[in-house]
Formats: sequence, structure tokens, C-alpha cells
Amino acid sequence: MTEKPETWTVRRVLDWTKGYLAEKGVENARLETEWLLSAALGLDRVGLYVNFDKPLNQEELAACRGLVGRRAKREPLQYILGTQEFCGLDFAVTPAVLIPRHDTEVIVEEALRRVPGATTILDIGVGSGCIAVAMAKNLPNSQVWGVEQSPEAIALAQQNVERHGVPVTLFEGSLFEPFADQRFDLIVSNPPYIPTADLETLQPEVREYEPRAALDGGADGLDFYRIIVPAATEHLNPGGWLMVELGIGQAEAVLGMFEKAGFGDCFTAKDPNGIDRVVGGRIP
Repeated sequence: MTEKPETWTVRRVLDWTKGYLAEKGVENARLETEWLLSAALGLDRVGLYVNFDKPLNQEELAACRGLVGRRAKREPLQYILGTQEFCGLDFAVTPAVLIPRHDTEVIVEEALRRVPGATTILDIGVGSGCIAVAMAKNLPNSQVWGVEQSPEAIALAQQNVERHGVPVTLFEGSLFEPFADQRFDLIVSNPPYIPTADLETLQPEVREYEPRAALDGGADGLDFYRIIVPAATEHLNPGGWLMVELGIGQAEAVLGMFEKAGFGDCFTAKDPNGIDRVVGGRIP
């Protein structure tokens, strides 16, 4: 007699994968397992539970193994699935761009609250386009520009602009280079701010997979603020605002740069974890 091959049901695969990913150091292993199996099997998470006792065929098992194997190597879930939600919008993401974080939503919230009448907006270091698109979506009377050095990132951001059908114009270049004589009501930026020496201490998902150029902020993490803050004064309309995201413990130093450059009404804003995440100010 030949032995029957083992039967792997959805439930069994889910339970095994959850333990396997947890052993590999993946946080929220149960939830991530559900997302991975849903993607592999073409189901939503409700469908996964409805089909708990369904045996999987070899093709389905192979699809699950492929995605789970990638996550076990600590490749970010967002790159595997190809999407990330930000400000209630769905964005395509690839290893060409930093994965949008919910902490970054603070800069959008502050901009919408403080400058609801902005009609000309610049996003420096556009990445996936998440900030620029969210601003354009929430301020339909505005025109938004974005600038980014990476051609791969610009191509992906353009996809996200088209996906959401918003008026965002993208330029490949460095900082203010494409905007020599242009001024804006609002400039926003989430520049690289991790001190170089700290890069090796980051989680494997960040250290090994996200673009280094979008993370490395120089020796103290503040290199880009030293350029952006004073230069922004030449690119803001009277009464215009600059708002930047920053890392843990950097608010005081960046606030000092704003004040030195002549900004008034300076403020800091905390993320949901109580960390000062945004500094902003207005040109008189």
C-alpha cells in the first residue's frame, strides 16, 4: 500500500506558519501569517477563517511556502504584499522606497490643521508619494509638487499619483534644485534622519531591505535639516510654512535651526507614542 500524502488544511498551515515566523523573530506572527496566507490563496482574512478546514493542494502550498519563506528572511511584509496603507489610502510599495509609517501621518495632520488654505505645496524627498498624495487628496484646491533623487522612487510615486487621480507633479532632482525661482505656501519633508552609526542597530527589515539613502542622515542624523531649513526661507511665500518629520531626540536641535533661520510660530507635534515627530514654523 502506498501512504497517503499528509493533509495540510488552512488551519494547520496557519498554526505551523505562526510558530515558524515567531521563531524567526517576526513580531505579530499570527496577524502577519493571516495576511501572507490570504495573499497566497487569493482570499481576504474572513475567507481564510471560512475555509479553515479546507485541504490545500500542492500549488496552493507552494504559493504559501514562497511568501512565508521571504518573510522568514525578514523581508518586510509590505514589500511582499506590495502595498501599505497611509492616511486611509492604499499605496504601492517596493524596495525602491521607504515603507510609509503611521508616525508620518502626523505631518499631514499638522499641515491640514495649520495650513488648510495652502494652494501651492512642495514635498521634498517624495519616496512612495504618500505625503504628497495625501495632501492633494485632502486639499483638492491645491497644486502639489514633489522632488526625489531616485528615478526608481519617482516611477513608483507616479504610479501612486495616478492610482489616486490627484494633481501632483513630480521632479527628479535634489532638494530645491528644480524650483530655483518657485515659492510655495507649504513645504513638507520627511528626510533621512537616522545617524549613520545607528543604521546597523535597526531591525533587519529596515537595515537589510529599505533603501539606505532614505535612512542615513549623516553623523548626527541632522545633515538634511541643515540644508532644508535655511534654504526653505527662499522658497516660501510670505506667511508660508515649513514642516519636517524627525527622529527621537532631534526636536530641540531642529527647532533651534528653525528659530535661527527666522521662522516664527514654531511648534513640535508628537506621534501616537508621545515622541516629538514633527517640527514646523512659519515665515513672517
